[in-house]
Amino acid sequence: KSIAITDHGVVQAFPEANKVADGLDIKVIYGVEAYMVPDDEIPEGEEGWKKIKPYHAIILTKTQEGLRNLYELISISHIQYYHKRPRILQSVFDKYREGLILGSACEQGELYKAILNNKPEEKIEKIVNYYDYLEIQPLGNDEFMIRDGTVPDQEALKNINRKIVELGEKFGKPVVATCDVHFMDPQDEVYRRILMAGQGFSDCDNQAPLYLRTTEE
Repeated sequence: KSIAITDHGVVQAFPEANKVADGLDIKVIYGVEAYMVPDDEIPEGEEGWKKIKPYHAIILTKTQEGLRNLYELISISHIQYYHKRPRILQSVFDKYREGLILGSACEQGELYKAILNNKPEEKIEKIVNYYDYLEIQPLGNDEFMIRDGTVPDQEALKNINRKIVELGEKFGKPVVATCDVHFMDPQDEVYRRILMAGQGFSDCDNQAPLYLRTTEE
């Protein structure tokens, strides 16, 4: 009955999504998968700024004001803070947060990385409190971390998801199961494989199952 549109760093899909959804009687939740940079992690000087790796975060709109604020954030991220990707400083997000919902995103998100890297519990709790909802995703999405040795096995991935659920329960944050959808059906992975090969990804033949699952799935 509803679907969130959260492309990486941009919102160009909104007009087409709106047009298609109207014909199918589906509610569109407008959003973006943002490249977020915590201000306290920015090193001194311009070179330090360029080297910092942003976290992923999901920003969803809940009001018309929120949609306007999202457009402001997208514009600022491209005009003022672009380096390889359009980045959003947390302090800038805080300024335009009214009408927006912030989610912790995928394994590239701030919370997931903090748990993965065994950050202190107080640091993790601070991160949890910054977000409006937390995310967990199918294990297949993160199996690349088993292949590259980041985690030992699938049980380790399950434990991270369990930890996120526990944190949601402890701090009263909704925990949402999402797909990180990049294509409609499982066989469509070939198109993403081609795109990633063109960008030089060495693991493009090991596609994660980022297809659109039903709510029950």
